Amino acid sequence: MSVFERYLTVWVFLCIVVGIALGQVLPGAFQAIGRIAIAEVNLPVGLLIWVMIIPMLLKVDFSALHQVRQHIRGIGVTLFVNWLVKPFSMAFLGWLFLRHLFAAYLPADQIDSYVAGLILLAAAPCTAMVFVWSRLTNGDPLFTLSQVALNDSIMVFAFAPIVGLLLGISSITVPWATLLTSVVLYIVIPVIIAQIIRRALLRQGQAKFDAALAKIGPWSIGALLTTLVLLFAFQGQAILKQPLVIALLAVPILIQVFFNSALAYGLNRLAGEKHSVACPSALIGASNFFELAVAAAISLFGFNSGAALATVVGVLIEVPVMLLVVRVVNASKPWYEAGKARQSS
Repeated sequence: MSVFERYLTVWVFLCIVVGIALGQVLPGAFQAIGRIAIAEVNLPVGLLIWVMIIPMLLKVDFSALHQVRQHIRGIGVTLFVNWLVKPFSMAFLGWLFLRHLFAAYLPADQIDSYVAGLILLAAAPCTAMVFVWSRLTNGDPLFTLSQVALNDSIMVFAFAPIVGLLLGISSITVPWATLLTSVVLYIVIPVIIAQIIRRALLRQGQAKFDAALAKIGPWSIGALLTTLVLLFAFQGQAILKQPLVIALLAVPILIQVFFNSALAYGLNRLAGEKHSVACPSALIGASNFFELAVAAAISLFGFNSGAALATVVGVLIEVPVMLLVVRVVNASKPWYEAGKARQSS
């Protein structure tokens, strides 16, 4: 992991402090930034999000889709957890914790928005960071690449319908025009641009491609952190009034991570898949494409929304929690392979 990735939680905490401070000192400047928009899309944030997402999508090789059949059981588990369990379990956890157990401690006018943010977070399976988690668990690189490519292909078509369905079930107004615009702006167009750049770089050789990835990789994290400073500048007053909100929003996210990673890990063991397949399958089931979630939340509900804040909490806890999951799957390898050996005997 790069220094940026390893200490992402530290940088996010710093962004919270800097963003809140700047929002209090220069409120007029940030309000002016918030007004730079076309068709409800904030242009500075839109540019930052492209810089954030495109370098990550450069790593995705859609030609790897033909490798899916080599580990069809592991792929089946990944798709089941990512698309049939994860978004729906998060919607349930949001309903349970935010609308019932924690409702008395949250601003009533933001609860629906918080739930929407959690849904957006869970409906976007992780892309780039899965390669990091897989490497830390000695995961099968071909399986990791093929499951990411397949997930990203599905996301183009499934993200908007699943988000729309779960928002509707949660009695939250679905801004379909903005939702579909977000899919085009933050999934379809970046995927196309990334693949064009990827092919152009690969034509110059693998070394040129690797060097380009190393050079532009920090741009992605830098754009994310800049976006967070803007977000917390807008959210600062609400956070100062309700500091407990971030901790409460973290609870359903943490439960979702542990539940889905354990489910995917256990299902792969039952299916007889190798440990090197089960690890990346479990990790992609637990982590999120938080860059997309932040982008969609801002587009759909605005900088000042609870949805934007909820997705940022996902960024805040992503690295330390996923490193904990990595440690668990690595430490449990003897248990995993003992069960697999019993099944094959």
